[in-house]
Amino acid sequence: MLPPTQRLPAARELIDMDRYFVLHAPRQTGKTTVLDTLASELTAEGAVAALTVSCERVKAAGDDYGAVESLLLDSLREAVDLSGWPKKLRPPRSWPRVTPGSRFGAALREWCRRCPRRVVLFLDEIDALQGNSMVSILSQLRDGHNKRHNGYPFPASVVLCGLRDLRDYKVASGGGSEGSNPASPFNIVAESLRLGDFTADEIAELYGQHTEATGQEFTKEAVERVFELTQGQPWLVNALAREVITKMRVSGSITGDHVEEAKERLIRARATHLDALAARLREPRVERVIAPIMAGTWPHTDTAFDDDVSYVHDLGLIRSTRDLKIANPIYREVLFRILGDRAERFVRADPHSFVLPDGRFDLPRLLEEFVVFWREHGEVLIRQEGYHEAACQIILMAFLHRLVNGGGQLDREYAAGTKRLDVLVRWPYTGPDGDRLVQREAMELKVWRAGENDPMPDGLAQLDRYLDRLTLPAGVLVIFDRRPEAPPWKERGGFEQAATPSGRQVTVLRV
Repeated sequence: MLPPTQRLPAARELIDMDRYFVLHAPRQTGKTTVLDTLASELTAEGAVAALTVSCERVKAAGDDYGAVESLLLDSLREAVDLSGWPKKLRPPRSWPRVTPGSRFGAALREWCRRCPRRVVLFLDEIDALQGNSMVSILSQLRDGHNKRHNGYPFPASVVLCGLRDLRDYKVASGGGSEGSNPASPFNIVAESLRLGDFTADEIAELYGQHTEATGQEFTKEAVERVFELTQGQPWLVNALAREVITKMRVSGSITGDHVEEAKERLIRARATHLDALAARLREPRVERVIAPIMAGTWPHTDTAFDDDVSYVHDLGLIRSTRDLKIANPIYREVLFRILGDRAERFVRADPHSFVLPDGRFDLPRLLEEFVVFWREHGEVLIRQEGYHEAACQIILMAFLHRLVNGGGQLDREYAAGTKRLDVLVRWPYTGPDGDRLVQREAMELKVWRAGENDPMPDGLAQLDRYLDRLTLPAGVLVIFDRRPEAPPWKERGGFEQAATPSGRQVTVLRV
């Protein structure tokens, strides 16, 4: 475990300044651990009584703010009982009897009046509050926050911790996302902090602790591959290591190949964290952002879209609100696999039949089989696919996954505005001399949409750069025709040969 508070030094600074602020990050990145550790450290120093209270159980109460207050105060009492604090730091045995809608603020006031230390309150899982309950709790916090300077007893610092930034709490409460008015309960925070992912050095430090404890080494190649696959997402970093050590039971040094196998196992098993992503993909706000990224198109930008981007970023699905790219390669692969589940069920071809006598993969035959598949099922699948903007890419990826991933691997690169999806097929086989070799085949996917010019010239130029980066002499360009004037479905699937600007040979498939 990495020292939690070192990951968020700004939090301690804001607490020392008696600020109210937001800490947000995607699920399973260490937020609760950071809060619990910080609360223990602050309380142990002697000047502060810092407590983490989970709001999770209030979710079932919905808009019933009276019930929410009761549940929240029960959680606070339970957290205090578990803390082992002396009696002088604890809140009163009974809460003040006041009107529902002011009970939470009154309870905090009474606790702070009795406590000899500054009270710091961490409200974890704040996302559980909804609608009127959200407004009620935040309004009471704002009221107490604004009275503190007149000697009013109230927590010196409050941290709202959850998945989202404050603007989305306002949306969750039924309000708009535009700037709040001066009396808004959403105007009490001084900062909004985001708990970041691990750096490459932090991954090395974390894995180094395992080496110190057991003697088992993660090679430099393994650490670099973990960072490449996860971009430091904490749950993925730990899950890959756990898969290698406890599930695969690797006994010697852990290599990049072990990490690669662990990645495949995690994705196939659809671990809880990855399944949670699957549930999010069908949300309209998420689809509105992810679909153009997968399709490589430019999204329609407006205020609502900007809010959706912030929401998807807070979920951890994209790198940043400006750089519309999927957060890491594992998520890139998971998204296509999840969304392609339906299409993959239609693929009946036997994967083993595509393995040539010399062990290589028969890509030309795969393309021919895809033409048959597309003519038979493409029209139906496009109508059924929720992500209409990226439907062609999702369907071809499902076809490739079904036939390649049994013995090989697929790497995908895509981002909004690129107007393409790059795919690399990696197929290991044994050479005539017994050497372990890897066949690499590069493909680029383009879509010809209504009102646009033939994308083939751009596709050849873009594929040329991709092949140059991979040092490959040839590739495949697949062009999906989505124009109203496209040929009938039964007539699609023509092949032609072309060359990139630098002279590399390209097989062009139009479907």
